[in-house]
Amino acid sequence: MKKSSIVGIIIIAIAIGVIISTYADSSTYGSFTDAKESQTELHVVGTLNKSKELIYNPKVDANYFAFYLVDKQGKECKVVFSGAKPQDFERSEEVVLTGKMIGNEFSASKILMKCPSKYNKDKMEVQEVEHTAALNR
Repeated sequence: MKKSSIVGIIIIAIAIGVIISTYADSSTYGSFTDAKESQTELHVVGTLNKSKELIYNPKVDANYFAFYLVDKQGKECKVVFSGAKPQDFERSEEVVLTGKMIGNEFSASKILMKCPSKYNKDKMEVQEVEHTAALNR
């Protein structure tokens, strides 16, 4: 075989590997029920339950935020986020979480909010803070 043929085969193999790894890393949309059954990371879309308390005390732990979310199927679940509470979180119309179930709580690694404000027409994304104390909960 020619060297160019071997190089071409190697490049194709690497491209296939990258495509497969990208597909394997992508998470899917689901509900809290799906998250509990699968134990894999996925996206859950829902609305904030404004009648329940938002748990965030930056004086005690600035990287602990918990709240209750109702998913599209109507199931409510406590969500724990290892990061600061996003600004205007209470005003969000819809919340998209990325994470997985740990016990009876949904551990969110990302929060994406749809804000109703005319100044915040775009979605805002907040990512988890890697913190040793937050991981020991």
